[in-house]
Amino acid sequence: MLILALAGCAPAGDRARAAAATAVRFLRAVGDGDGAAACAMLAPGTAEELERSGERPCAEAILAAGLPGPGAAGETSVYGQWAQVRLTGDTVFLATFPGGWRVVAAGCTPRGDRPYDCTVAGG
Repeated sequence: MLILALAGCAPAGDRARAAAATAVRFLRAVGDGDGAAACAMLAPGTAEELERSGERPCAEAILAAGLPGPGAAGETSVYGQWAQVRLTGDTVFLATFPGGWRVVAAGCTPRGDRPYDCTVAGG
């Protein structure tokens, strides 16, 4: 609980940089074929949904999800305990957990006024 409280008190720029760094590390792990490292950066509900929908362990399912490679981080928006990181070719959504930012959804593309369409998302 203390970590969440501290994360909420960090300056917005620091929190945005940390969220963007997590998104890039996550996509880099996928691109490098390190499914275990990528899954360690997923929110628990997202990892569970990925295993359930992929009918295989998270480390295999995340590599088979067809996520784009790590692009350069562009605009990052932080809303309380949530963040949206727009990268070249992808948008990643994150939330704070004990230990830092975790990926809630990835492989997301905008659909105008409708919600993003995400390849990987929690249930």
